[in-house]
Amino acid sequence: MLTVFQQQTTEKDFFRKVMGHFATGITVVTTNYQGTLWGLTVNSFCSVSLHPPLVLVCINLTSRSIPLIRKSKIFAVNILADQQEDLSRRFAAFSQEGSDRFGCVPYHTVATGAPILDGVHAFVDTHVIEEYAGGDHAIFLGRVVAVGMADHVAFIHEAGSVSSSLPEHDSTVSVDDQFPLIYYCGQYHRLH
Repeated sequence: MLTVFQQQTTEKDFFRKVMGHFATGITVVTTNYQGTLWGLTVNSFCSVSLHPPLVLVCINLTSRSIPLIRKSKIFAVNILADQQEDLSRRFAAFSQEGSDRFGCVPYHTVATGAPILDGVHAFVDTHVIEEYAGGDHAIFLGRVVAVGMADHVAFIHEAGSVSSSLPEHDSTVSVDDQFPLIYYCGQYHRLH
């Protein structure tokens, strides 16, 4: 007969297994608080609204990124390309401090100051407008101020107007040459 603890663990593991059957993209969520960079791998990310443009990310309450996001009031979502599994693993490593994960990883900033990793499939740059409790996770709702792909950036202004420009960094990868990195049943997958 299972103890209550064993039953809860079994149910938690089964819940995780069931949820693993929902394929997700892989992102690295980054922030910058007074020069302290932080990043972590996140697959709980989605768009919420087009008018105004809103997205959300869910981050485990044990993550050291939460105080920095709360203080900075910004985060960027870097949607990884299929050849960036190494970045996903790097920013998921528990043994490294969030800022140490950047190492030699090239990045630039666009609107908020949160790092945008060079060569990502796409990105969303946001200001935090709300935080909600979500069990063992914090849910951050971000108002989008800039979005981009390999060779194009759009800035979204408070009034809803959009202006576009080319990114300031040198982009040699075309978005047509990339596919997103996918996570399914505990493993990385590619669309091609």
